[in-house]
Parts: sequence; structure tokens; C-alpha cells
Amino acid sequence: MQPILDRYLTRLTSLGERERQDILDELNIRKYARSTLLLEQGEVSGKCYFVLQGCLRQYAIDEQGREHTSNFYTEEQAVAGFSRYAPAEGSDCFVACVEDCVVVVGDFAEEQAMFGRHGQLESMARRMMEEHLGKVQREFAAFAASSPEERYRDMLRSRPDLPGRVPQHQLASYLGMTPESLSRIKKRLQDA
Repeated sequence: MQPILDRYLTRLTSLGERERQDILDELNIRKYARSTLLLEQGEVSGKCYFVLQGCLRQYAIDEQGREHTSNFYTEEQAVAGFSRYAPAEGSDCFVACVEDCVVVVGDFAEEQAMFGRHGQLESMARRMMEEHLGKVQREFAAFAASSPEERYRDMLRSRPDLPGRVPQHQLASYLGMTPESLSRIKKRLQDA
């Protein structure tokens, strides 16, 4: 798992090998079993996650009990716990393991101490957030402007691994459609 992290640190910082290794030695790497809930809707979290292996799902449950999947996070993607910056407000979503996962678990207090010890980490975290927010904005704009079939095709282009990793009902929720609609789209594309 360390090569993934080292590659990521190298891409986002100009740290030397020794300082990168010091940071890697300080990280909290945890394994979680499939179906483990890392964050509950309404919970205030002081944690963030970076996926080394596996798949996490971010979703909310509405007043009628329906699940709405907003994202899947796979290898080399960060899951920020924004509620940790507004502790009076709990999280508006759940985060759960779709597969067995290996993740770096970041804690807000530890993160601040690491920023003090390793100055470039704060700018790296800012760059990660900027990349993430840019991606979310692009995905939202594309989602709003596209048909269900276009969303499915875009997902196959940008994240071809997802259909083989997540249950169809979760994938359908992520794409903003029913599982039945997703089945029809898949069949239509297969028959074409």
C-alpha cells in the first residue's frame, strides 16, 4: 500500500524521500470489512479517508426511507468529512464499505499536528480538496444536463470498474434512476 501513498505524495508535493517516508510512517492505515459503516447520517465526524484498496459508498436516506447514492470512492480517492468543519451540523450522509477496504484514516486533531510537522501537507490537502471540488462540480453539471442513458454511458467511460464492483440497485441510485430503468438501458445497449 505504501507505493500508492508514495506516488500520491510525490505527485502533490515536492517532499524529499526521507520526509515522505516520515509521513508514511505516521499514517493510520486500517482494514474494514465489507458493509462496515464508517459514518452515519447525522453523526459529527472528525475523520476523513483515503482509499488504498476497495470501494466506499456515500449515500443518504430520505424521509420515505429511500437511499440516494451520491458517490463511490475507489482506489486513490479521498473522502472528506466536511461535517468536521461544522460540528454543530451532523453529516448529511452515510459512508459504508461496499467491498473489503484498506484506507488511510485521517483524524482532524492529528491532521493539524502533522501539518505543523510537515508544512507541505497542508498545501497538499488543499490541492486534494480543490481537485475533489472541481470533480464534483463537473460531475454535477454533467448529471443535470444528461439523460439517464447518457449518465450510464459517461459512467462506463469514466469509471468502467463500477458495474462489476457495486450492486445494481446502488449503481442505479448513483445514476439517478430505478434498477429497472438501468436494466432496460443495459439491455438496449447490449442489443445495439
